[in-house]
Amino acid sequence: MATPPPYPAAFPAPPHRHPHWWQRTWVRYGALVVLLALSGLVILALVREQTGTRGFLVGLGLAVLPVPLLVAAFRWLDRVDPGPWRNLLFAFAWGACAAALIAIVANSFATRWIATATADPASADTLGATVIAPVVEESAKATAVLLVFLFRRRDFSGIVDGVVIAGVTATGFAFTENILYLGTAFGTDQVTGGRGMASVTAATFFVRIVMSPFAHPLFTVLTGIGFGAAALLADRQHVRRALLPAAGLLLAMGLHALWNGSGSLGQYGFFAVYTAFMVPVFGLLSWLVIWSRQRELATVRAELPAYALAGWLAPAEPFVLGSLRARRLARRHAREHAGRGAARAVGQYEAYATSLAFLRRRGRLGRAGADFVPRERELLDALWSRRAVARPALDHAARTTARPLPVPARVPPGTVYGPAYGYGHPVPQQSPHPQPYPQPYPYPAYNPYRS
Repeated sequence: MATPPPYPAAFPAPPHRHPHWWQRTWVRYGALVVLLALSGLVILALVREQTGTRGFLVGLGLAVLPVPLLVAAFRWLDRVDPGPWRNLLFAFAWGACAAALIAIVANSFATRWIATATADPASADTLGATVIAPVVEESAKATAVLLVFLFRRRDFSGIVDGVVIAGVTATGFAFTENILYLGTAFGTDQVTGGRGMASVTAATFFVRIVMSPFAHPLFTVLTGIGFGAAALLADRQHVRRALLPAAGLLLAMGLHALWNGSGSLGQYGFFAVYTAFMVPVFGLLSWLVIWSRQRELATVRAELPAYALAGWLAPAEPFVLGSLRARRLARRHAREHAGRGAARAVGQYEAYATSLAFLRRRGRLGRAGADFVPRERELLDALWSRRAVARPALDHAARTTARPLPVPARVPPGTVYGPAYGYGHPVPQQSPHPQPYPQPYPYPAYNPYRS
């Protein structure tokens, strides 16, 4: 195959600068791993000290039960544009180690200080649970979302990404907290001889694992929605980009405080709050996330036809890539006929195409950053290198699902797109040597340097 033509440079590349040692990627990752590992060791020692070895093991065995289900649920929500596993691992580790350690230390210190200042331990415990704990815990969990938002910006493109990162972080936090509560309950049963219906462990398990495993994820998801909404805004909208995450965090703290305070509302306060607030909010947020995912699929169907027109994609691909069922059929077809490696390549093709659609949408709306051009080139190159494996599978999915093909006719052979002046509409040019590798700029709709 002929060598692809060079990609026209819209802007001169900035001079290469060697970063300082503390700016190197491996230094940052190493520092993060060390921080999380130390936090994990400290939280392990603290929990084991409060529960004892047997209580810790019992709590661990019971607390781990909802974790796979919750993580799988959030991963299922992220099927349109799945983020890398390293982000999820970081979020879970931060919630289970760093956020849990911050919460235990800060809550204990604040409660003791209030008890000393007021000489009323009972009131201090109530105030700590309803005021201090929601502020500390939600702030600690929100830090993970903030870090991904700032340093993994390419993987944070909308509401669904915010929900997934926030939910997995809260799942890790709830995992550690459940170990502590269940282990402490088991220790209480060992002292009092509680069995059966009188078992504190059974009651704690029913409330925390059976009835409300989604409680902490539900709180923190509100923060994630705030960050996800901010990710959809242009970089220049500084005030709104700061206010939306703050508003989500305040809502998370408020709902968390209401939940923690339900026990002080009388005999049926817990069930009243659970029925009147938790279940409706859970249903509303579930609808919002699924609706956001459908909007993501609609974005894929709306933005990718321009790349099909320019020759980067086959005519049917925008509509196959905009259907989860068709995507699944394509991966299955590749796996059955070419093995797992081919299925993995098709999955990567789908993910890169989705990222390309989101990038083009941000550029068309004037919300992309200065890295629009190199990022577009990177994604197009990734698609082109996988087209030989992916296109037969996607074509099979298109024929199986009978997807419509409302794509305009292809550009005539020999017509390529040159760089557009001012990033308006592309300038057609006749190439003396037609290339099988189409030029970029299928829709260069955004100039990051133009005000």
